[in-house]
Amino acid sequence: MGTLYAAAGAFVAALAALVIYHLAVVRPALTGIVRLLELHDGLVSGDGGSASGRLGALEAAESSGRAAVERLGARVGELEALAATDVSRAGFVRYDAFAGSGSGLSYALALLNRRGDGVVITSIYSREDTRTFGKPVAGFKPTVAASAEELEAIERARNPAS
Repeated sequence: MGTLYAAAGAFVAALAALVIYHLAVVRPALTGIVRLLELHDGLVSGDGGSASGRLGALEAAESSGRAAVERLGARVGELEALAATDVSRAGFVRYDAFAGSGSGLSYALALLNRRGDGVVITSIYSREDTRTFGKPVAGFKPTVAASAEELEAIERARNPAS
């Protein structure tokens, strides 16, 4: 019977050692891990919510941002199409159409888009009257016969720096 008491005593001592080990080592370690997990969730979420909630919010924001970029891309395409046909190039040449008319009051004005399509307007001044003509331009070339001044106005519209 003495060995039974000895075995029971050894069992109780081992159980007491496990309880002491749990209270001294395991429980503080688990408490530290729980605190680290709470800190991690707080850092990831930023607002005290869960990390998965924060990730869901980020996905929604990304989707909204993608839709906004698509809308802006469509708008830029519309504006580029409009700009291609907008009169953005002008060339102007003043000259004397007739000797002795003076002051260079005759002119040729080319109004073109980026593709070189548009019109060249010419006004010829003389002491008796003034005449105005308009000629279509396609691809930086007049579609009908043009004077040297009209061709120069078209070239100035094509190359504004020259």
